[in-house]
Amino acid sequence: MNIIEQILSFDTELFLFFNKLHTPFFDVLMKQISSKLIWVPLYLIVLFFIFRKYKIKKGLLIFLFFILVITLTDQISVHLFKNIFQRLRPCYETSIQNLVHYLSLPGGHYGFVSSHAANSFGFAFFSLLIFKNKKYSVFILFWASLVSYSRIYLGVHYPADIVGGAILGVVISLLIYELIKPILRNYN
Repeated sequence: MNIIEQILSFDTELFLFFNKLHTPFFDVLMKQISSKLIWVPLYLIVLFFIFRKYKIKKGLLIFLFFILVITLTDQISVHLFKNIFQRLRPCYETSIQNLVHYLSLPGGHYGFVSSHAANSFGFAFFSLLIFKNKKYSVFILFWASLVSYSRIYLGVHYPADIVGGAILGVVISLLIYELIKPILRNYN
């Protein structure tokens, strides 16, 4: 067994361990956590604090860069990673399909990297760079981790899909932040 096969085997074992930790209560909770609409109030609160801290002009600029971060994480994860790697999601993998606890099948068949993880970590990391607040940073990283874990719980992503998505989200948010730092310093 080569190193890639060993990693994939370990990833599958880890997935099956975390995916089997389900209860009816957490089935409902994790489905909600994984939903995009439930987090709209959080996004609005973050947006409010951006405008409160940076005022209208700078706040609009930061908001546009938030949109850029999310767009890049989403599109790169879907159109680059998933199409190149074509790793089946666990719920579609015939060798383990009967062991996977899932509530509904996702739209796409491929899961590497997780767009949920990329988007949530991109949002989280970019916002913690903008706010530079320790308590907020802990909260928002916990939120991104919870959203990401919900994808394993729901049977639609392996842990490596989540880690890959998280790395993608962090890297894109860091690159965009470094790009806008001089702009924010000189923009009134």
